[in-house]
Amino acid sequence: MAVIDATGLVIGRLATNVAKRALKGEQIDIVNAEKAIVIGSKEAILETYRQKYYVGGVRKGPWYSRMPDKILKRTIRGMIPYRTGHGAEALDRVKVYIGVPKGYDASKFQTVDEARKSPVRFMTIGNISKELGVKF
Repeated sequence: MAVIDATGLVIGRLATNVAKRALKGEQIDIVNAEKAIVIGSKEAILETYRQKYYVGGVRKGPWYSRMPDKILKRTIRGMIPYRTGHGAEALDRVKVYIGVPKGYDASKFQTVDEARKSPVRFMTIGNISKELGVKF
């Protein structure tokens, strides 16, 4: 089992890496989901996530969550064939948490070097969620 700290990792690159590893059969837990980043200008990022959230309606989906852990899990789901048996099992092996839950030791956290980048313009998933109206 791998425990990945998402602090400062680019969400798309992290999701790609996690999806590949989950499809190979690895159990992956991601902590600090609210600290993962999305690259781009603040206006463009918020426009994208607002459009995703407001599409559909009460009776008809798709329903897009505003919580940081759910946003990251949905991004990973988009890179897995989750409607097949193999993909559904792979998605079940991925757990995403806000913050660090009890029982996880900071010394055994891993990072994904391909997903680490220091961009000039970015937003954290936590800030996106707060802009969409979530209090976590």
